Amino acid sequence: MEKKRQFNDQPFAYHAELELDITTLTNLGVGLGRVALPGEAEAKWVVMVPFTLPGERVRARVFRNQKNFSEADLVTVLTPSPHRVAPVCPLFARCGGCQYQHLAYAEQLAWKQRQVAELLQHMAGIEFPVSPVVASPRELGYRSKITPHFNPPRDPAVAPAIGFLRQGTRFDIVDVPRCPIATDAINEKLPEVRARVHARAAAGEYQRAATLLLREASGAVTTDYDAVITETVGELRLKFLARDFFQNNPFILPAFVAYVRDQAAASGARFLVDAYCGSGLFALASAPAFTCVAGVEISESSVKFARENAAASHIANATFLAADAAAIFADLDPAFAAADTAVVIDPPRKGCDEQFLQQLFAFGPRTVVYVSCDPATQMRDLRHFLTAGYKLTAAQPFDLFPQTRHLECVLTLRR
Repeated sequence: MEKKRQFNDQPFAYHAELELDITTLTNLGVGLGRVALPGEAEAKWVVMVPFTLPGERVRARVFRNQKNFSEADLVTVLTPSPHRVAPVCPLFARCGGCQYQHLAYAEQLAWKQRQVAELLQHMAGIEFPVSPVVASPRELGYRSKITPHFNPPRDPAVAPAIGFLRQGTRFDIVDVPRCPIATDAINEKLPEVRARVHARAAAGEYQRAATLLLREASGAVTTDYDAVITETVGELRLKFLARDFFQNNPFILPAFVAYVRDQAAASGARFLVDAYCGSGLFALASAPAFTCVAGVEISESSVKFARENAAASHIANATFLAADAAAIFADLDPAFAAADTAVVIDPPRKGCDEQFLQQLFAFGPRTVVYVSCDPATQMRDLRHFLTAGYKLTAAQPFDLFPQTRHLECVLTLRR
């Protein structure tokens, strides 16, 4: 890593090497240890070292000093963790896509459970027993969609790198000829796609950076953003555009969707509102357990497919509306009495906006099942639920993203 012009050399000089013990992992999957500063007896200064594990003693090289911690690159592991394993990908620690390939899978699950509990404590201010993480049926080869990037080559004679962001950078691309967490079908298609890009780059066709799409369903892989994908989840067959959002680990989806449905139905509610419903995954999977289901989604193409998916599955008690989720309760059918309604929310990574939460609390459903791919923003929102009179009754993480720091967490809240 190149030295920056205005490197802050306190408390450590640029590229100073330290030995330290790693004590924990952050929710970003980074190892954390502490060292004593000169003149201090206690080891209080925090040092973040990616690709290290709790219980390890390591040597690390400082590359940045922040206000109250330092960041360092791993030089060598002096004492390895008993849970350290050999990563399956030769690009691990260079490619920024995976954080945990060096950690045994059972321990990945244990740490993810612990991190959800810590976020509940530190961000929501509550102690709550988090259920063990539901493991993915596949630890590798599970991802049904990847989006490699590339920059236009400065020299057409040099093939551009096609892959993902280099660890610790925002623009540098690591060339990824094969991705172990992607499905076999995607990896079989990838060489053809890369060769086509290289040929077009050599002909000078690219003037700006671009992102590719490879999406697989039932063994077939498409690279067309407008292709119609058909995904099977249990007895449901769901169609959606390749560019639209859909969960990317189909192997865990039946258990994941069933849990959300069961948590919503366990309250005894007869009506279900699925905010951020996409092409109807939660709404249609839950429809048999409710008198009526209403789904709302801002994407008109997703709503079109949700309606078609309902018709194809002969589900007559589900309706779908193309609208901003922040305005759904004003237009809700009067039959959906709050005391008899459950709401499922699966917002974007940024979480729920204030307007949506205000309308949700004003409506006051019996129960809310909050699905999130970012537990940090979920815990931020949880504080508002607790203030509004809801009680947390279950916290269940699902590992949709093995080998990475990411997970899905389902919180059940009762009024």
